[in-house]
Amino acid sequence: MKEEHKTRFLKEVPREKAFYFFTSIGNYTGKSASSLEEFMEKLREVNVKSLEFHFYREDFEKWFTEVLQDNELAEEFRKLYALKLTGEPLRNQLYKTVENHLKKLAAS
Repeated sequence: MKEEHKTRFLKEVPREKAFYFFTSIGNYTGKSASSLEEFMEKLREVNVKSLEFHFYREDFEKWFTEVLQDNELAEEFRKLYALKLTGEPLRNQLYKTVENHLKKLAAS
């Protein structure tokens, strides 16, 4: 992977482009992420209902592609729909997917 691509994926975005976690429309959790590393941390912290809400609306993939310009991670998340996960299994799978992606970026 080219160095500029890796840097772009690992960069911190301005607050207005951060990912804001909600549990439903209008119910902000008070948590947000401005980078992929921070996003991974928040996956451990936020209410699992927030993860379910965003995952099944494809909000994570939109943020990965539109803000982080990381189509590869978005595609990894899309593959998870077939598993129909909810609750802690969903949290764990999302975390593991991001963690593996970050390891791959760091190794390249």
